[in-house]
Amino acid sequence: MTLFTPKSLADIPSRETLFSMSGLEFLQATLEGRLPHAAIATLMNAQLASVAPGRVTFRATPAFEHTNPVGAVHGGWYGTLLDSAFGCAVMTSVPKGKWYTTLEYKVNITRALPLGMEVIAEGILDHSGRSTATAHATVKGAEDGKLYASGTTTCIILDR
Repeated sequence: MTLFTPKSLADIPSRETLFSMSGLEFLQATLEGRLPHAAIATLMNAQLASVAPGRVTFRATPAFEHTNPVGAVHGGWYGTLLDSAFGCAVMTSVPKGKWYTTLEYKVNITRALPLGMEVIAEGILDHSGRSTATAHATVKGAEDGKLYASGTTTCIILDR
């Protein structure tokens, strides 16, 4: 798989492209490299790893650039990774001609994540209705399987 990394706003898919496919189709095209991944994925050192209806995974590794002033992985890194995972799980349920955005999310960090340790963030759709959707996600060590963070979200589903 070759990632298509956006370099400017000109590389981001147009609204017409977004609305011409379901959220699941959009994410599958991203995974296959036909559409660019989110620019923030590069910043977060994360990569979309799998897409299925109601479920997505990302693989990510925190680096020095993701630390807070005391050298620990910044809570915002966990939050961004979880928001990507549960947000994309919601996106898999969004029909053609619609889009979504996060209304709110909650994050629980259960243990410190060592720098350089690869994690798997899994997002799972809990409910998708006409106007709202909910999902949850976990961040677990790729090698040790331990839970490092979890979270939940509520998203709004919008028309064009």
